[in-house]
Amino acid sequence: MLSLDMLLSLAAYAFVMTITPGPNNVLLLASGLAFGVRRTGWHLAGVLAGTWLMICLVGAGLGALFVTVPAAQTVLKLAGSGYMLWLAHQLWNAGALSAVDAQRPIRFFDAAVFQIVNPKVWVMATTVIAAFVPAGDQYVQRVVIAGLLFIAVAVPCITLWAAGGSLIRTWIHNPVTLRRINRVMALLAAATVVLFWL
Repeated sequence: MLSLDMLLSLAAYAFVMTITPGPNNVLLLASGLAFGVRRTGWHLAGVLAGTWLMICLVGAGLGALFVTVPAAQTVLKLAGSGYMLWLAHQLWNAGALSAVDAQRPIRFFDAAVFQIVNPKVWVMATTVIAAFVPAGDQYVQRVVIAGLLFIAVAVPCITLWAAGGSLIRTWIHNPVTLRRINRVMALLAAATVVLFWL
């Protein structure tokens, strides 16, 4: 099993990586603003499930794919960039809250699958396995435990982003102000595309 020191180090790493801005947190902030925390719940759950699955897949050796097939990484970057730019376009064109409410938040499956093309999640998953899961006996159990601990730390961190958007929502009643905030969110979402190519 993982030592206490290793678990504490992993928890600290998970906190830093999930509280800081990235594609998921920008989208959760925007979703909290548009739909509130409750309606963003499936989006949150999809992010968590997809991230845990990515940690397990990297632990199973999927990370080696990029070493043997470098073009696979380029395909993922292009797919992730395209998806983020599409979402940024949706945010840019979002109008009043009543119009946004008629739309739907990102679904569980969509959020989970997005983790496959999210470069920050690849970095997190690869680091979790490389730095915190030693090879040897009970390797599979250690991968699962490391993934679960990472997700446990991530829950409050990413929920804060959705709650922040929801809090902003309660203060805004002016459609012009909302449009401006949506456009700032759109620019932030588009800017995260840079992370895909670093």
